[in-house]
Amino acid sequence: MALNIPDTDLKRIVIIGGGFAGVSLARKLIKQNYQIVLIDKNNYHQFQPLFYQVATAGLEPSAISFPLRKAFQSYKNFHIRVTEVTDIMTATNEIMTKAGLLKYDHLVIAIGANTNFFGLSEVQKNAIPMKSVSEALNLRNTILENYEKAVMEQDTEKRQGLMNIVIVGGGPTGVEVSGTIAEMKKMILPKDYPELNFSEMQIYLLEASPRLLNGMSDISSEKAKFYLEELGVKVLLKAQVTDYDGDFISLASGEKIRSNTVVWAAGVTGNKIKGLRAEAIGRANRLKVDQFNKIVGYENIYALGDIALMNEEKYPNGHPQVAQVAIQQAVLLGKNFVRNLKKQDWQPFSYKDLGSMATVGRHLAVVDLPFLKFQGFLAWIFWMFVHLMSIIGVKNRLLVLVNWVWNYFTYDQSLRLIIRASQRKNT
Repeated sequence: MALNIPDTDLKRIVIIGGGFAGVSLARKLIKQNYQIVLIDKNNYHQFQPLFYQVATAGLEPSAISFPLRKAFQSYKNFHIRVTEVTDIMTATNEIMTKAGLLKYDHLVIAIGANTNFFGLSEVQKNAIPMKSVSEALNLRNTILENYEKAVMEQDTEKRQGLMNIVIVGGGPTGVEVSGTIAEMKKMILPKDYPELNFSEMQIYLLEASPRLLNGMSDISSEKAKFYLEELGVKVLLKAQVTDYDGDFISLASGEKIRSNTVVWAAGVTGNKIKGLRAEAIGRANRLKVDQFNKIVGYENIYALGDIALMNEEKYPNGHPQVAQVAIQQAVLLGKNFVRNLKKQDWQPFSYKDLGSMATVGRHLAVVDLPFLKFQGFLAWIFWMFVHLMSIIGVKNRLLVLVNWVWNYFTYDQSLRLIIRASQRKNT
């Protein structure tokens, strides 16, 4: 069975993954003399930097998700297939998907990364990751469900376990989740649950290294920690997690923290795909690529974004796994494919760091630009502007802006809904 893509005289570029890299590459190539096939297991693009706002009831999932078909309507020689790739047959230039076989002339792998639990099986079983819209919704449901249980729980220790929230990982995601939940504790949850004593609720941010925001400057790291502690978050550095049984999270120091809600934002590992040689796979399951994003040992297979492991002098262990790297690599690869048509030499990739940022809470953010570092209210405004303009679709930008303005003036997220898929009963 085949994927039912029409044969043409054009070279076929198959892109696996509809994230930042896959969508950016497709946009560069849709008007070029190629046939493009974009494959993703979802029919929408997800704006990952705002997952935490879905998880904390600040945004609805549709505000940060954009239908792939709408983004590429009316383009000739462009095809989208919603399925999963299960194998790559490099000898015959084919991929196997759950919907059938597909031949390619060039294959681009942009499948991103998933949560890394570092071999901690019990943590993987009981903690909540946040690498997709559905996982963000699961976190929102879990927090709200636990508070509904806490209202009815008479045992003090069990109630505190339901109220406490632990975030593991002091990167941007961990910092942003911690700050937002701290503001919910201050402004929102006491109004929803007046029967509860919120002095019992503790929010912990655990980071195994000696500092937060390891990819940012010292001043941003220190400011983020200061802001979080001002909001009431207990920041524990050099706190390595060893286990989590669903009730207690255990640290290497021997300390145990009671919590029924543990958010795991401690690391990522590349999504796996079958069919590539073992020597092409590097640390954390990333695919080794040269300066043209070509996978080592292959002439017509490429990797972009979080899944790609490229060594530059400034980045001997690979580039940071952030959206800007994915977008820049995709844009250059698109230009190089155009050069291919013109029989011109390809240009090598070099990452241009445009800066890093993280929001900590209302009026609070940290921003590191190549020429300037600033924190506080202006950094928060800058963070909002950059993220708003990065979202695909005018309607989505408007939805996000309306939600942000509403939350700003009312101190009240309006999306605190517990939505679970219903279980179908056999009749």
